[in-house]
Amino acid sequence: MEINIAVAKIDKFGVGTSGDTVEVIERPNGGISVILADGQMNSESQKAISTMAAHQVIDHISHGVRDGASIRAASSRIFAEYQGNVEADLNVISVDLQTNTILISRNSPIPVFLIDDEKIDRLSTESAPIGFREEITPTIVELPIRSGISVITLSDGVYHAGRKYPQNPDICTTLEALIEGQDLYAQEIADFLLSRSMRLDDGRPRDDMSVVVLMVSPESKDHIRRMNVSFTLDA
Repeated sequence: MEINIAVAKIDKFGVGTSGDTVEVIERPNGGISVILADGQMNSESQKAISTMAAHQVIDHISHGVRDGASIRAASSRIFAEYQGNVEADLNVISVDLQTNTILISRNSPIPVFLIDDEKIDRLSTESAPIGFREEITPTIVELPIRSGISVITLSDGVYHAGRKYPQNPDICTTLEALIEGQDLYAQEIADFLLSRSMRLDDGRPRDDMSVVVLMVSPESKDHIRRMNVSFTLDA
């Protein structure tokens, strides 16, 4: 099997710096984790908050701390630093080779979407952002690693895109139509969802938009680990 992670992001229209942060880290006992954080202060996106949240989680995971404890520690640190005046939506998706499981940890009101053999599931159990109070517990789903699973996590800019068009199909329906009879790469799914959201916002994103897709593919061509990054710079 092979793990593929794809990211597609764009900033809010007319704003130079995204409030969303995406980070990827190899786990010390084998596996990989991807973190999506969206920081907010006074209802405004804040890159410093999302970066701090993501890096706090990364630091703890890199020292062998379990995902849930890493998230709780990050929340406590941000609460102490900002006295509960900020918050961050936070999702951590991990492939843990020590336990042979996929861990989906949510601290966000935005659902996570799971594709399992062309069936779409929406993980939407009530979950609170981190940082606004000291004791925050993530909602965690643990699944065995198996081929055919994809986990999709979104920032609120993607999830709420096109709010003025309530007749548009929801994301579950969109994903069902997208994957029907097709073998898609993780990047194709991420790019499609981002393009859809931009189109729903008339090409001018009303909020920062981030899509992260983690896919377990059936076969690997070789044992080489690869990472590709494309980062746009203004002229």
